[in-house]
Amino acid sequence: MRRIFTLHGGAAAALSAAALVLAALTWLPGTLPLFEPAWPMVAVFCLALPLFLAALARQFATGADRSAQWQAFRCLPGRVKAGLGFLLASSAVIIVLGFVAAGDQRLQDAEAREGRYVAHDTSVPTDRAVELTREEYLALLPSSRRMMYVIPGLLSATAAALVLAAGELRRADDASAVR
Repeated sequence: MRRIFTLHGGAAAALSAAALVLAALTWLPGTLPLFEPAWPMVAVFCLALPLFLAALARQFATGADRSAQWQAFRCLPGRVKAGLGFLLASSAVIIVLGFVAAGDQRLQDAEAREGRYVAHDTSVPTDRAVELTREEYLALLPSSRRMMYVIPGLLSATAAALVLAAGELRRADDASAVR
């Protein structure tokens, strides 16, 4: 496999792991100074989106069908497949746990707007914006941030799997062209 595919897949996997760690840290009790500003969330998302789009472009450039892509993924080393599987499974678990924990919660998506703290009330059919106190906002903030970290983590893990499979396909194509 060419080095650029390995670097792209490794960067996507590392970003996925970092995003999932940040999502898991939201379950720690108390407030962490890292979660009050939105810059980590923006940084993770702004890095994950181009990595994912580039991985899709690389995968489409191979021109392979799904069965060939799956075979290429299966040709990856066992540790790589296990790591990617762990990242994808961790993303799914955090998403499911986030939805289960928020199932009984009527307030979602806490944000600070014009010096006020606002959340969306899912139990009200009209005007869902509800003003919160700072304490309510800080209590609701981790669950709001959790999904915003795990979605780029899932995108990055998928990007890593796609680009490594594309690299394996490219390696196989190069090997067959030499023969």
